[in-house]
Amino acid sequence: MSNKVKIIGGQWRGRNLSFSDVEGLRPTPIRVRETLFNWLQYDLLGSRCLDLYAGSGALGVEAASRGAKQVVQVDNNAQICRQLKANADMLAAPQIKIVQQDVHHYLAGDAEPFSLVFLDPPFAKGLALQTLNWLEDKLWLAPHAKIYVEVEKQLPLAGVPENWTLLKHKVAGVVAYNLFERDD
Repeated sequence: MSNKVKIIGGQWRGRNLSFSDVEGLRPTPIRVRETLFNWLQYDLLGSRCLDLYAGSGALGVEAASRGAKQVVQVDNNAQICRQLKANADMLAAPQIKIVQQDVHHYLAGDAEPFSLVFLDPPFAKGLALQTLNWLEDKLWLAPHAKIYVEVEKQLPLAGVPENWTLLKHKVAGVVAYNLFERDD
């Protein structure tokens, strides 16, 4: 079964992305994406984006649609990655690169600094804080990078890197979403 999520802005506005029916996959709701991309409207053009736990790919594709220079989508599920590749091919989007790998194995590799990171890990697996700290500790973030974090609303984000500032925080249904900026 294939599901759809609509791109809400930029060159591919109104286009539908298909995503696999995989347990635990929950695309970022359209209302949350609208808010997020309003927050990021001045940070997207020419940015290098890292979309971790990419899932439906909606966040990374939305960034590319709005002018990101490069988007790397990382997910460990082969079915999800095949669909992400099919969506990138359908959009003729060479700036989107798909990496099928466990996020922590990816982050253990050679770091490239990204100016924008989307982090939407599976709920109830305890992945968010470790991933956030690896981004900082393993030098994956450019100066003043923006980091978007989507987690279950009851999960406290205590323990994020000390040099990060929380810029925005909202709750929608069962989701808490946060935008941090890395201070230099």
